[in-house]
Amino acid sequence: MRNAFCASFCEAALADPKIYLVVADISPPGIAEFVSRFPERYINVGIAEQAMIGVAAGLALQGKRPFVHTIAAFSLYRPFEMVRDDLAYQNLPVTVVGMGAGIIYSNLGATHHTLEDVAVASALPNMQVISPCDPLECIEATRWCAEKSQSPVYLRIGRTGEPVLTADADPWCFGKIRYLRHGIEVCIMTFGAITNMASQVADRLTERGMSTSLVSVHTLKPIDIAGIADALFKHRQIIVIEEHVPQGGLASHVKQIAWDVQATCRLHTFTLQDKFVHGYGTWEELLSLHGISVGHILARID
Repeated sequence: MRNAFCASFCEAALADPKIYLVVADISPPGIAEFVSRFPERYINVGIAEQAMIGVAAGLALQGKRPFVHTIAAFSLYRPFEMVRDDLAYQNLPVTVVGMGAGIIYSNLGATHHTLEDVAVASALPNMQVISPCDPLECIEATRWCAEKSQSPVYLRIGRTGEPVLTADADPWCFGKIRYLRHGIEVCIMTFGAITNMASQVADRLTERGMSTSLVSVHTLKPIDIAGIADALFKHRQIIVIEEHVPQGGLASHVKQIAWDVQATCRLHTFTLQDKFVHGYGTWEELLSLHGISVGHILARID
């Protein structure tokens, strides 16, 4: 997904001289051509994430369309006051790229994890939140941020190795849920890199004879209330799988919408636990410690 972001960003930046990239000592791979051709539009502030956001805000006030990029924990948490006051308060079109979101940086410990970033970013007025599920969706989201966004965006992306899941999906549209598969009995709603696991769950349920939809809720703010409500009424079971704590993520949104529209479907939610899990290992191993795996999920579905 990171490589897809770089390719899409470079394509947009080569076409639009207003696009800048501001980084905090961690440059995304694949931007060498952009840096060599437009060094004045590439700014590395060093390990100074607060300055990174401030510089981007200044560029936006001068009519530019800056992207800032670093590991998610450092693009959102460390400079949060500046994200809030410099970007959200002034409603500036700056894209804050959070790379390796969730617990993808499993072996680097809690300082590099973002368990609650969707809730944190979504709480800010004017802030929009997008979390693509695969490289192709990342390209669509990056293009939208570069060409159409008029407000600050938190673009929550994975790291590397995410498979393509959307080659045959419905078209991508900001603010609308996207069906990757259409079924009539069960609907799995998810977002981000964990969508690959959700796809495996969908495969297993299909093998059980259950007609299963798979939905990417790539835009988490503004949330697609109408689209989610429609899915709640069309399926007898809804399964939410997300790499985020229970509060303020997709699960809490779906539960609220289900209550508001008085949906009668069964609703299962699988989220990260509301605690710091003191474990070490691969991404999959940490997810399992949080109770998220294909086996854990299937054991609760009938």
